[in-house]
Amino acid sequence: MPTLHIAIVGGGAAGLFAAITAKHYYPETDVCIFEKNNKLLAKVAITGGGRCNLTNSFADIADLSNAYPRGHKLIKRLFNTFDYDDVYQWFEDHGVPLVTQEDNCVFPQSQDSQSIIDCLISTARQLGVKFRLGCTITSIEQTPDGKLCITSTCGQAGATQKQHYDRVAVTTGGSPQMKGLEFLSPVVRKLESPVASLFTLTINDRRLQSMMGTVVNPVTVSIPSTKFKAEGPLLITHWGVSGPAVLKLSSYAARFLHDADYHSTLAVNWINRTHHHEVEQEFYMFIASNANKMAGNLHPFNLTSRLWTYILEKCGCPADRRMGELGKKMINKLIDTLTNDQYAIAGKGKFKDEFVTCGGVALGELNLNTLESKHCTHLFFAGEVTDVDGITGGFNLQAAWTMGYVVGMNIGKA
Repeated sequence: MPTLHIAIVGGGAAGLFAAITAKHYYPETDVCIFEKNNKLLAKVAITGGGRCNLTNSFADIADLSNAYPRGHKLIKRLFNTFDYDDVYQWFEDHGVPLVTQEDNCVFPQSQDSQSIIDCLISTARQLGVKFRLGCTITSIEQTPDGKLCITSTCGQAGATQKQHYDRVAVTTGGSPQMKGLEFLSPVVRKLESPVASLFTLTINDRRLQSMMGTVVNPVTVSIPSTKFKAEGPLLITHWGVSGPAVLKLSSYAARFLHDADYHSTLAVNWINRTHHHEVEQEFYMFIASNANKMAGNLHPFNLTSRLWTYILEKCGCPADRRMGELGKKMINKLIDTLTNDQYAIAGKGKFKDEFVTCGGVALGELNLNTLESKHCTHLFFAGEVTDVDGITGGFNLQAAWTMGYVVGMNIGKA
């Protein structure tokens, strides 16, 4: 039987895992990874601040839609084949001890993404996976005999080559613009337009920005008059707001904010309490028990003195005003600011933390059990090139491992 030739287009997490899994299940196949950059796993290197948040324990995730704003039904199905426990076991079995933090994020014990990179590349090499770096794929087409023709430009000279493969997996990651997906147009019928999915928010409020470096945990952030909201730590920056709560919100509201040209309203509930009557009751009791004390010397709802001082200033309440002297109007103003502090979003942060996109190959294009194209046989897709994306916390890499594994398991089948 002739050797089966498999091309993996994209040398990121999904691509490496697909290649390794394919060689594990089908050792006689010839597997080659094409990567446009001169090094593999570039995105893995920077995730989790260089420590590599490679998955999550999912202990706080009751519904996968909370972790995957797009693609949660697919991920739930694929978890039956290879889930977060399997990922954890795989890396430990391959010599990378892992640790789970209190926030359920999973990291290598070394706290260094290089441990993950070295493990994947050395495992791939041991299995005989080949690598072609500095190669950009410009088109994929199916030939009349059922093979897939890949056109690539490689090296500094940019020489164009055409090669035929029996199977191809596209694992190129997300593209910030549609033109980055144009090479798929001969073989894909429907592409969802890509938009940024994890990003910080620009808020041009000098008083807020003066609190840069302050972390408030937990808060609830939301976009008024929509269903979009998220909880978690919020970081005040010199350009606006960041932190897990904001990144989660940006993921849930990615298309809404894109369509609004990243101009909308952000509501912050600084005390993460939703029952207005309970908050009011507790605040009045706090006032009664501290009637003779100056407002600036206190910490209602366990707020830091810096945040409470900011709230007082924003509401125009003097720090030396005794609590018992606060009028009903001022009390209502303080409660409203604590629970529904609104800001004008002036754009998304222009920093490199926004390296996740939603959009890509529409999931309706795929066999949801194997991730093979319904319209182009022997062509598979995995990772962020599909319309699957997760919130911050290791969920995007988990999707890459799971989808890469499923592709690798199926790509060599007759």
